[in-house]
Amino acid sequence: MQAFTRLDARAAPMNIANVDTDQIIPKQFLKTVEREGLGKGLFFDFRFNEDGSVKTDFVLNRPEYAGAGLLIAGENFGCGSSREHAPWALMDFGIRCVIASSFADIFFGNCLNNGLLTVILPEAQVQALMDEAKGGNHTFTVDLESQTVVSPSGKTFTFEIDENRKTKLLKGLDAIGETLEHATDIDTY
Repeated sequence: MQAFTRLDARAAPMNIANVDTDQIIPKQFLKTVEREGLGKGLFFDFRFNEDGSVKTDFVLNRPEYAGAGLLIAGENFGCGSSREHAPWALMDFGIRCVIASSFADIFFGNCLNNGLLTVILPEAQVQALMDEAKGGNHTFTVDLESQTVVSPSGKTFTFEIDENRKTKLLKGLDAIGETLEHATDIDTY
C-alpha cells in the first residue's frame, strides 16, 4: 500500500449527499479483483449519458477539475453495500483523499485499509472548502502528520484520526504489511 503523508492537490467539490457505493462504482464494474482499471467506472452514471457521451456538467468531467486528487463530498458519503471496489476506483482515478462531514462506517474503514485518507470535518468547514474549490485550479494541502487541511486562501482545518490508522497510513501498511512487521517474532514462534 502506498504511504500517505501529505497531499498537495486540486480539489473537486461534489456537494451531493448520500452517494452510495453503487454510485461510486456501479455493479457492472465489479467483475474483477484487480485494483487497476476501476477508475473508468468511477461515478459512471454521474459522468456519462446512456449513449456513452460525457456529461460535461459533472464536476469530474470539467476541465478545471481534471487531475483532482482530493474530493470534497456531501454528507454520508459511501453509504450502501460494503464494496471494497469503491475506494479502489477512487484511487485508480487519482483521488487520494475524500473530505466530508460524515461517511458510512464500512466505506470509511475500507478506504483507510486501502490507503485512501477519509477526513471528517464539520459541515460548515466542508462547505467552506467546497466554496474555495469552485472554479478549480486551486491547490489544497492535506497533511496527515499534522492532521490539517489547508485551503488555497490559507485557512487551516484540523481533523481527528485514530492513532493506529494514522500510523498505518503514514507507513503504508495494509493488514499484510502490518503482520510482516512482526515477521521475526512469527518465525521465532
